[in-house]
This record gives sequence, C-alpha cells and structure tokens, in this order.
Amino acid sequence: MHIRDERPGNEQDCRIITRIEYTAFKGHPMHAPGAEPTEHLIVERLRASGNLTLSLLVEVDGEPVAHVALSPAVVGADHVGWYLLGPVGVLPPMQGKGIGSALIRDALRRMRKAGALGVVLVGDPGYYARFGFACVPGLGYPGVPGQYVLAVGFGDRLPQGGIIAHAAFAEPA
Repeated sequence: MHIRDERPGNEQDCRIITRIEYTAFKGHPMHAPGAEPTEHLIVERLRASGNLTLSLLVEVDGEPVAHVALSPAVVGADHVGWYLLGPVGVLPPMQGKGIGSALIRDALRRMRKAGALGVVLVGDPGYYARFGFACVPGLGYPGVPGQYVLAVGFGDRLPQGGIIAHAAFAEPA
C-alpha cells in the first residue's frame, strides 16, 4: 500500500478520484434508496474553488483504491486552522482491509505537521474514535445530531461553536 498526494492539474488523478468517491458511496446506507452519490461532486467543487487542502490517494499494487479530502472549515470564531475531513472513500472490494484507517491516520499526521488546530467531521463515532475523534460539547453542525459531530484537536484548544464547511458541501447535485 502506498499513500500519495493527488497530482495538481493531473486529469487522470481527477478522473480516478471521481470514480473512487462515486463507487464507494453508490448504494451507501446514508443515502436515500436509489439516490445518486454526490461525494465526488464535493471533491470536484473543492478542487475547482482552490479549497482542496489535502487530497490523498491510496494505491495497492499500483492501482488507486481509496481517497480522502480535507478542506478549510470555520469553527465558531476560528476562521482559520480547522479542517473538515471528508469525503473519504474506499472501493467496496478493498473495504475492511485497513486501507481507510491508514489513509485517515496519514491525513491527520500531515495536518498536524502542517500546523492545523485540528480536524472536524460528521461521521460514525464508533469508527472515528479510533483516530482520536470525539464529540465536543458546544460543537455543532447544522442539521446533524450532536453525537455525529466529531473533532480531534492538535493542541490545548477544543473547537467551540458551529462548523461552517465550504459551500461545496451544500451545493445541490
């Protein structure tokens, strides 16, 4: 397994990432039955707007099989320093093999090294706790129950207030 950065301006990487995110979320239980995934569109909009802070691919035997994106997020009064993790997609045949976990750990390591205050996300606390994510009192995301709003801080400060993700997350498909 090899984790690498998306190559800026590389159309092949863009197509691969779109395929991974679409395939990973096609038929996912978090989507309404029959609904088409939109996660690949989020990545495309983040890239087009220059707000794709970190975009990593996992290759197994030279084949890309997983992707994660991180983008800037406003958290309460903090307009810089916090990043939102997602989407993260792993091709279905490769799920359950530790690939997603390795990808998330590497993304967090890179963000810590880059001086981020921390990372926030909306997700399953049972899955993301293994990476240090937890619910933080006073942290919220519009329309999402609090138990699914998670954060990991890289310093002494805990995130407080509402999370405002990039507009790419709110745009219709």
